[in-house]
Amino acid sequence: MSLAVPARSNRVLAVLVALAGALIAAFVVAPRLLANGSGAGFRDESDLRRAFRTAFAEYWRTGTRDLPAELATVVDYWFRYHLAKAVLAAMLLAVLVALAVLLWRAFLAAGAAGRGRRVTLAVSGGAAAVLALCSLVLVLANVQGAVTPFTSLLPLLTGDDPTTVAAQVGRRLADGTRTPPLDVMIDEFARYHVAMAVLAAVTAVSLVGACAVLWRAAVWSADRRSRRVLAVFGTVSAVLALIMVVVAVANTTNASDPVPGLAALFAGGW
Repeated sequence: MSLAVPARSNRVLAVLVALAGALIAAFVVAPRLLANGSGAGFRDESDLRRAFRTAFAEYWRTGTRDLPAELATVVDYWFRYHLAKAVLAAMLLAVLVALAVLLWRAFLAAGAAGRGRRVTLAVSGGAAAVLALCSLVLVLANVQGAVTPFTSLLPLLTGDDPTTVAAQVGRRLADGTRTPPLDVMIDEFARYHVAMAVLAAVTAVSLVGACAVLWRAAVWSADRRSRRVLAVFGTVSAVLALIMVVVAVANTTNASDPVPGLAALFAGGW
């Protein structure tokens, strides 16, 4: 009995591993292709950076709230890019959770199987769980990017080679001079943090629920190894829930007063 799991479970395991590999590859390659499907035509990040900087400079000069067509095209592309990444990351998360559950069930059922086989199952299950956690982070980050694509593009104005317009934005934020484009940036920056605050809060509630279910199952389990595994995952869920609460509170604070955070971005602090 390979990997101490039934033949049918081995087939499911192989399918899940193949799906995970395919989704990881798709996450890296597909979003740009899908986002470019509308004809935006950005070849790589440097191409996107140049287009955004040029379009933003025009927007800054107009002094209006409405995005010009060129900038709207870039923002729409970035929305589609993050949406594709969020969907693929969510699919990968579902596959990895299923894979982790299957591997840990196999570990618990291994019983008298060889020590090496149990270690392999435990390590594989732990790796799947860690990858699932990474996928969760990717889901949250990309949903946030899809909700506020304009704000998530702003770091392209700064970095190692900041634009002249970026320096002007920084000065306006420092001296308190408000313009319509700057008002839009501040509003969008606040929404950026509101989005993450909501996502983190929902995730925290879900993790608390998972923690309760896992600990209840651990208490009622008659098998000592099962109790240990369930207790470990219950504890991890509780710790992750606490982290999400901290993230939600921090983003709520930034959303309530977005100007310092936006100023830090243009000062190179984000």
